Amino acid sequence: MAKLVVFYSRADENYFNGGYRYITVGNTEKVAKAIAEAVQADLFKLEQKIPYAADYNTCIEQAKTDMRAKARPELVSMPDSLDGYDEIYLGYPNYWGDMPMAVYTFLEKFDWNGKIIHPFCTHEGSGLSGTERNIQKVCKGASVTKGLAIQGSSVDNARAAIEKWV
Repeated sequence: MAKLVVFYSRADENYFNGGYRYITVGNTEKVAKAIAEAVQADLFKLEQKIPYAADYNTCIEQAKTDMRAKARPELVSMPDSLDGYDEIYLGYPNYWGDMPMAVYTFLEKFDWNGKIIHPFCTHEGSGLSGTERNIQKVCKGASVTKGLAIQGSSVDNARAAIEKWV
C-alpha cells in the first residue's frame, strides 16, 4: 500500500528563537517534503480557504480565536479518499499544545480504521505536547505511532533526525 504525507504549514512571518522572520516555505512543509522523499510517499498540503494573516501577531490571534471556538476552518481541498493508503504521516505546527484547527477539519472527514498515523510537528519549545493523544481520540480505529517533534528554527539541519525517525 502507498504512503501519504498530509501536512499543515504556514510561511510568511514566523517566530524563531524569540524573534520574527519572514519565510517563503513553512517549517512543517520542509519536514513533510523530507519525509515524503525518505519514504517515497505522496504529499498533500492542507490549506485554509481563508488563510490566517501574513503578520505573525495577527495570525496567532486568529488561530487562538479558532482554537477557543473549536472552529473547523474550511479547506481549499481534501483528498477524495484515503483508501489507497495504509500509512499516513501527519504534520502540523504545535499551536499552544495542540494542532491547528484546520488539521481537525481534515481528520474528522475520514474513516481511520486500520490506518497507521505517524504524527510529526514543528515547534519552538513545546514538542508534541498532547497531540498524539488528540489524534488517537479523533481517529478511532487507527494506530498512532510515537511522533517526531522538530524545533522550527532547526528544521534546515534536521534531515538526520527525520531519516532516523522514518
